[in-house]
Amino acid sequence: MPRSLVLLAVVALPLAAQQPARVLVPNDQLVAEGLPPVPAALAEQTRRYTEARSAGFVAWHPRRAEMLISTRFGNVPQLHRVVTPLGARTQLTFFEEPIGGGSYDPVEGRFLVFAKDRGGDEFGQLYRFDLASGEATLLTDGGRSQNGGVRWSRKGDRFAYGTTRRNGADRDLHVMDPRDPRTDRRVLEASGGGWSVLDWSPDDRTLLVGQYLSVTNSRLWLVDVATGAARLLTPVPAGQEVAYDGGAFSRDGKGVWTTTDAGSEFRRLARLDVATGAASPVTTALPWDVEEFTLSDDGARLAFVTNEAGIARLHLLDTRTLAHAPVTGVPTGLIGGLAFTRDGRTLGFTLSSARTPADAYALDVATRKLVRWTESELGGLDAAQLSEPTLVRWTSFDGREITGFKYAPPARFTGRRPVIVNIHGGPEGQSRPGFQGRNNFHLNELGVAIIYPNVRGSTGYGKTFVSLDNGPKRLDSVRDIGALLDWIATQPDLDPAKVMVTGGSYGGYMTLAVATMYDERIAASLDVVGISNFNTFLKNTEAYRRDLRRVEYGDERDPAMARFFDETAPLTNAARITKPLFVVQGANDPRVPKSEADQMVATVRKNGSPVWYLVAKDEGHGFRKKANVDFQFHATIEFVRRFLLAREVSVR
Repeated sequence: MPRSLVLLAVVALPLAAQQPARVLVPNDQLVAEGLPPVPAALAEQTRRYTEARSAGFVAWHPRRAEMLISTRFGNVPQLHRVVTPLGARTQLTFFEEPIGGGSYDPVEGRFLVFAKDRGGDEFGQLYRFDLASGEATLLTDGGRSQNGGVRWSRKGDRFAYGTTRRNGADRDLHVMDPRDPRTDRRVLEASGGGWSVLDWSPDDRTLLVGQYLSVTNSRLWLVDVATGAARLLTPVPAGQEVAYDGGAFSRDGKGVWTTTDAGSEFRRLARLDVATGAASPVTTALPWDVEEFTLSDDGARLAFVTNEAGIARLHLLDTRTLAHAPVTGVPTGLIGGLAFTRDGRTLGFTLSSARTPADAYALDVATRKLVRWTESELGGLDAAQLSEPTLVRWTSFDGREITGFKYAPPARFTGRRPVIVNIHGGPEGQSRPGFQGRNNFHLNELGVAIIYPNVRGSTGYGKTFVSLDNGPKRLDSVRDIGALLDWIATQPDLDPAKVMVTGGSYGGYMTLAVATMYDERIAASLDVVGISNFNTFLKNTEAYRRDLRRVEYGDERDPAMARFFDETAPLTNAARITKPLFVVQGANDPRVPKSEADQMVATVRKNGSPVWYLVAKDEGHGFRKKANVDFQFHATIEFVRRFLLAREVSVR
């Protein structure tokens, strides 16, 4: 039986004399410990919520007006070709692992280059995929190295990329002609894991390189392709931190476009002088982060996206006059993946909203006409019936205002409603009003409200706010959730006695921390790939990201910080957890290793508290394969039904 179908297999177990009940059986890649039987009826009752699809714009073909997109028809997303708006999606790749990105060779478009890992281990290897034959050729070492960030030369005869191949910790920069992998050579031997190639100069002699040190501290370098000589383009006075994000050479090679928070709380679009490094901010009148931009091939037009209180706004800029304006008529939602066609006449991007999954769109730059290229299925859901979020605010322990997005269930659910508090990861992330997907089941069928808080440390609110949780201030962000629990108790439509907290990655840490600090105020908690002790996490996370995480969380090699980590760790304080806990983990997770989940589960179980533990052997930092995601979803519903809703709703 195919793996994707195993999830829906049912068996009869005698739950009562002469009264068998059908239950869902985990597929052979899932290990379920402590979970009770999950009713098979859930598979049918939730089908509309599990069959919605999405489509992400990936690239334009260099010679034809056709799109490369990523979408899922089987168990995982793959690359597809779309040759006309709302036309058929022709699948190009057929792998067991998801393929979410890629690029055409920029001259003829005869082959693709993409990265693929194994079982979510994030050791992505680069492949050349020949479109005529369907043959994939491995370009990199195939081992435990991370390879990616492909940037093509102007001539299109080679690309630059980053790799941890040398020692697993430092991300060097290489150049290769993908037609002959033997041409691969190192251009820059780097120190640290935060290096990436951003662009090639117009004459293909120089690479624009980014060095990420932290969310508030990054640099831009110019690297000679022939010699590897590097020059810092963005020097900063000692003791100061400035962030630079993204970069593209102007077409005369004398300038660089980037975003930076130099002299501002927010990241503004700016132009740097290559000779002097002097920066000229452009979007000074916009009090928001510019979170993404792209430059047309001829350098005449630039498109950028602002993050306005979580909503994305698309803008176009004339690079000669620097005049810019928002594009009207674009649906309200989230925008990303910007890219112009080679002639600069059309802009492609991905758009999603609370009522629509992600889809690919194209904007005619001259007429401002917006054309939808894909229309993904909602699985039978009525978009008009899906909840749209409202912005909510509360005051935290220190008087600071914290905000979040609240999704309310339909009006037919009366009285004070149970609440799921869903905390984003990062920690330099931001909860934004996107498509809820499976979570719409909690809203529409179970009558549960969902709140997505943006606690201190979240991006989108300025560089001061994003640094308020660093190092020894870590628990202040957890106290923001405590203040949210206070706020929930004051709301006439929310039930403070029925609150579940959940989150993934750093949100998983927050979930465990809330479970230890506010056990008496929550009904249950669901941790997905979360950190249970920063000491053990920093020792065991992959080497290429360890120093980057130390900047945010603190350095465990400092005895004082190590003591703080141990004293405040959810693992250390696990005895305080008396409410049910559900832990979800990928066995191949390179970011938050499975050991973080193992030790937390073992400790809480010793204390006698109920713990459900679900591990996927073929996943990493969160589940990506539909069969696994579906079982996790069904088990989560059963967890919610038993411990958050009690007798209020029955799904059997």
